[in-house]
Amino acid sequence: MATRVLSSPKLLKNLRTLIRPLNSAASSAAAAVSPLNFDEKPELSAVEKLHPTTTTTLHQPTTTTTPLDFDDHQKLFASVSTLKLLRSSVNLGLASNETFVDFGMWVMNSRLIETPLVRDIILKTVKHTFFEHFCAGETPAEAAECLRKIEEAGLRGMLVYAVEHTSDNAGCDRNLEGFLQSVEFAKSLPPSSVSSVVAKITAICPLGLLRRISDLLRWQYKDPSFTLPWKLNTLPIFTDSSALYHTLEAPHPLAPQEESDLELAHQRLVKLCQNCAQNNVPLIIDAEDTSIQPAIDYFTYSSAIMYNKHHPIVYGTIQAYLKDARERLFNAAKTAESLGIPMGFKLVRGAYMSSEAKLASSLGFDSPVHNGIRDTHACFNDCASFMLERIANGYGGLVLATHNLESGQLAASKALDLGIQKGNQKLEFAQLYGMSDALSFGLRNAGFQVSKYLPYGPVDMVMPYLLRRAEENRGLLSTSSLDRLLMGKELKRRLKSLQFAKSGMAASAGSMKIEIGTP
Repeated sequence: MATRVLSSPKLLKNLRTLIRPLNSAASSAAAAVSPLNFDEKPELSAVEKLHPTTTTTLHQPTTTTTPLDFDDHQKLFASVSTLKLLRSSVNLGLASNETFVDFGMWVMNSRLIETPLVRDIILKTVKHTFFEHFCAGETPAEAAECLRKIEEAGLRGMLVYAVEHTSDNAGCDRNLEGFLQSVEFAKSLPPSSVSSVVAKITAICPLGLLRRISDLLRWQYKDPSFTLPWKLNTLPIFTDSSALYHTLEAPHPLAPQEESDLELAHQRLVKLCQNCAQNNVPLIIDAEDTSIQPAIDYFTYSSAIMYNKHHPIVYGTIQAYLKDARERLFNAAKTAESLGIPMGFKLVRGAYMSSEAKLASSLGFDSPVHNGIRDTHACFNDCASFMLERIANGYGGLVLATHNLESGQLAASKALDLGIQKGNQKLEFAQLYGMSDALSFGLRNAGFQVSKYLPYGPVDMVMPYLLRRAEENRGLLSTSSLDRLLMGKELKRRLKSLQFAKSGMAASAGSMKIEIGTP
């Protein structure tokens, strides 16, 4: 029977004392860089104009320097063509309009989409608007062209073959081939252009089986005498504050067919991990909703134990909007460290807030998500601080996936305070493709490694991803106001430059060819 890896209870007692705030100093040089400037200024920055009441649960900084500059829009968007800026500004404006998003989702979920002509029109419209803005393309060749462009802009890509929620083994096998092609695709590109390949366990293991495994794992946490003969060694998955209401009574053991399907799913993940390890391409396992996340963590951690030998190959994902996120990250990271396993984590806020609240409410329980956005921000910052300190000591790997300007500034300052050199391979910042370009370029200009999350695949296959982004990230899309403000300023500057250039030209200028790009 496989053994169960447990963390020391003493670790949890020291959680708060071991996690230092993001803007706390790691050395006497801490005062040299401050995350944010709260002093009075003659003129407000672009960030302050949009967020005049921004506060944080962390201690306020006392110095006035930040490594990120969002005021120089010309420098921020120097690598972006005028046409790209214009299209991005329009698409972000539409995506942040809730009425427009609601109408689009109504159309996509209505019977209209079943009409071939209407479906064709809708898919073509989506392809040339939101798909092109938020996705890297339909084919590996189109994704390669997208990667080339973002590499020219000083960014890297996280390749995401955008499939998920499969119900049968045949579909899982097809999805595995798509993920393996992503790894081969990444291997064929310059190492500087691809930071990782991203996969969802729901694409290579039937969704119903993931629910069964999660139920069994939850019940074993409630009752340690409950045996799971198929269980491999893993890192801690739960804490006492984890949501366990999904499983209210003892589940039946896996049936022989279910155990067979579980073995097939495990073999798929092993094959994917082997390919990533052989090609030295990090594999990031995305998080999903809490009903199936225990099984996802189980697959992730058991694979990491096998393949994270000298550096992280397999990365797990921690969703900071969950109330148990701090403790789960702390337990998993410290246990991995004690076992000599260099564990990598991607830290996100989370993308299933609405569905989590609805499910918990339907079962008569409180939502597993923090009660307020400030709590989520504080949790994200605490988790980032904890992992940055591990990175500074040479342990593990961290992908900080955030669209929050303040968290980006705090983490960048904390990294510098800790002496984490710019370009350190253990630290990567990340944003969704098509989102938070100002933050991405600001971090890039400050010398950090920055990746864009690049989903690709046929439009109809990627549609669930786009719908989920629209439904679950309404607040996120509305935060694109800074990008739109800065893009607007840069477009006006370029227009003025073009007008000045025209006014100073000879009469022959009427036949001149204008190149779309940065003046």
